[in-house]
Amino acid sequence: MDWEIVIGLETHAQLSTESKIFSVSSTRYGAAANTQANEIDLALPGSLPVMNRGAVERAIQFGLAVGATIAPRSHFERKNYFYPDLPKNYQISQLEIPVVQGGVIRFFVGDEEKTVNLTRAHLEEDAGKSLHENFVGPHGESSTGIDLNRAGTPLLEIVSEPEMRSAAEAAAYARALHALVVWLGVCDGNMQEGSFRVDANVSVRPRGQREFGTRCEIKNVNSFRFLERAILYEARRQIELIEDGGKVVQETRLYDAERDETRSMRSKEDAHDYRYFPDPDLPPLIIAPEWIERVRADMPELPSQKRSRFEADLGLTPYDAAQLTMDRDTAAFFEKLAAALPQGQAKLAANWVLGELAAALNRDELEIAASPVSPEKLAGLLQRIVDGTISNKIARDVFAAMWETPASDADAIIEAKGLKQISDTGAIGAMVDEVLAAHPAIVEEYRAGKQKAFNSLVGQVMKLAKGKANPQQVNDLLKQKLG
Repeated sequence: MDWEIVIGLETHAQLSTESKIFSVSSTRYGAAANTQANEIDLALPGSLPVMNRGAVERAIQFGLAVGATIAPRSHFERKNYFYPDLPKNYQISQLEIPVVQGGVIRFFVGDEEKTVNLTRAHLEEDAGKSLHENFVGPHGESSTGIDLNRAGTPLLEIVSEPEMRSAAEAAAYARALHALVVWLGVCDGNMQEGSFRVDANVSVRPRGQREFGTRCEIKNVNSFRFLERAILYEARRQIELIEDGGKVVQETRLYDAERDETRSMRSKEDAHDYRYFPDPDLPPLIIAPEWIERVRADMPELPSQKRSRFEADLGLTPYDAAQLTMDRDTAAFFEKLAAALPQGQAKLAANWVLGELAAALNRDELEIAASPVSPEKLAGLLQRIVDGTISNKIARDVFAAMWETPASDADAIIEAKGLKQISDTGAIGAMVDEVLAAHPAIVEEYRAGKQKAFNSLVGQVMKLAKGKANPQQVNDLLKQKLG
């Protein structure tokens, strides 16, 4: 049977406020256990929560960025369930009226643009953390410790519609969402510290069937690679289960990266299981239009706006523009580089930022802000390609030298290594004649209609010229002489 995977993602983004959503406790990561939880976070008798204005403004920013509706009046409910690291035995969240409603995320899977609609994004508080390692009881038995520092940290839970149909699409959506919240500054996006966590709702159905299958939720995946692998495993597990005559049970599952498998954690609760009811200690959240406009005025240029500008003003393809606006530092680097080059060379700049520069950064595990080659120095190198001083191939060698010796510029390296491109027609013509005379068999292959033979002749000329001949002139002269 031909099966279709149906995927919806729920993403928890910890908001970048200095204090918690309902208290003044610090949200700083890495503090000693249980030193950042006060009486409000623990819901001690007589304590009352107070809404963090900064958390609301970050939610408004996100809503504006995705084209959502900001609710003028929203409410908080208590979501009742027991976790050992949830000291109140309930979580303050939003059910009936979330602060952000609707919106879209646009992204690329390969070179194909996709759009996923958002259902909602709501504010809530995080739970604490159970620590299952390095705790030994009095008799040598293993035990679990509870750290409540994270309890009350503000979260924005972003819920997508179940519109994704492949693991690759889900991972690309998650990357785009991650890039957006980091771009806005509403979340630091640190997945290792749990600032950005993804739950994947996965089901399968026969292709063409309209009704959804029974879904399972894969909880708290903290890497895009693991998200893709977890979805692939879970979809395969469900298909094999159904084809063997079994039945998928709605449940919450965990992904084990070492074994590359999901395993059952608990039965999946529905909304009625949480026994939501309005929080009596929190008034409705009122967001006036003036507040929304003040937030809008302070927002940076959005990735979508910058992407449109790169396409309209610089002539970039939608794909290149999207890749260059995945984070603010890359976009800023590219803009400085393009501004330093002659008009019409934005595509060359994009190719180098997304190609040679990105490869070097990945290899050395560097962020673009720490690049040893600045936009200005890279512009100096690309200018020598534009004016014909060096070829693109030689430019890669010069770039490698610049990377290793950041104090050097392109011109100094080109001069010191004698890398200037040969553009003298007479000199190149002589080399072409020599190659044609030395390789009559390849010439005959070309004249017999084998186009690959032409590329072989180009390669022989470039070898003779030690890579310094102007490639366009080599092509033109070869065609002329072979003709």
